[in-house]
Amino acid sequence: MTTQASIRVIVADDQAAVREGLVLLLGTMPGITVVAEAADGEEAVARVAEHRPDVILMDLGMPHVTGVEATRQVRQDHPDTQVVVLTTYASEDLALEALHAGALGYLTKSATKDAIARALTAAAAGQAVLDSGVQRTLIQAATRSQPAPAPADRLTARETDVLKLIAAGFGNREISRHLFISETTVKTHINRIFAKTGSKDRAQAIQYARQHRYTE
Repeated sequence: MTTQASIRVIVADDQAAVREGLVLLLGTMPGITVVAEAADGEEAVARVAEHRPDVILMDLGMPHVTGVEATRQVRQDHPDTQVVVLTTYASEDLALEALHAGALGYLTKSATKDAIARALTAAAAGQAVLDSGVQRTLIQAATRSQPAPAPADRLTARETDVLKLIAAGFGNREISRHLFISETTVKTHINRIFAKTGSKDRAQAIQYARQHRYTE
């Protein structure tokens, strides 16, 4: 019987007490191993290059190099490392900036231990998990903007709605409830979105949505 590999995590936060507390907290979670910590964005990028973790838990308000810029550098230089933001604020502008930089998860520091564990596990699997408040702000932002036309087959209005919700971190059941359609229909729309956008999975669909301004 094989044992599932532990998710390797780096914690980046400029506040020592917060950082050390997170390291201790993650140490109590089965299946998660903290391999390093960083006190600012520059150090975070260096630690990722050194340890090649599965996920980095990233604060945004750090000195020298901000968490957003560090996220952008990590995703450009080490695409196998996912970024989950854990920050104090859930403002629309900050959330969009972090997600555009490549973050796959976004939580506020009021998140529970279980929520952090779920976000790290999901990110390691290439799935997005967002704080409920962040989901609401992104949906509000999405409803105020018009997406750019897709370069190949244009998405239908319903497919566009589904793609926006995927990019906002919604699962199939949540999309079903939000749009008042069955989960089977949601899956059909997702398959069509994948085909039209050339995406192999949700992570690639989210990246497509960011590149073509479906999340602005």
